[in-house]
Amino acid sequence: MSEKPLEPDALGHRLTEVFDLVGPLYRRVQRKVEESEPIEGLSVGVRAVLDLLRKGGPMTVPQMGRAQSLSRQFVQRMVNDAAARGLVEVTDNPAHRRSSLIRLTDEGEAAMAAAAAREHAVMRHVRGDLTDADVTACVQVLTRMLELFDDVDVD
Repeated sequence: MSEKPLEPDALGHRLTEVFDLVGPLYRRVQRKVEESEPIEGLSVGVRAVLDLLRKGGPMTVPQMGRAQSLSRQFVQRMVNDAAARGLVEVTDNPAHRRSSLIRLTDEGEAAMAAAAAREHAVMRHVRGDLTDADVTACVQVLTRMLELFDDVDVD
């Protein structure tokens, strides 16, 4: 099915509908992750740092801040929390002496695997008859919306 793209005004209204759902969804997911923190030891912020390192490999704190549109100070606090729990380690950065690389430890990998497995189990219970095309369209819409705000400075 090949539909005509929406005109900018109509698109703006429809994307506002999406955004109106994303905020409450994010807050609910955040609360759910925080509810399980005593079990997994991962706050939302620590989990975000671990997930980024799992997907992107070792990074500096400024790189993580930019990648997640979070302040360097917040990311540094989350890295410190994760390091105190043995989930990440600080290593030398061959490209830049003053900015160390942060990398996942085996414990961090295991914590992320457990969190991902739990989240996967929860997501299996989403009601409806969603298709792969539905999810692909959703990801495409959210990616385009995120791209619109690539220039937002968080510091």
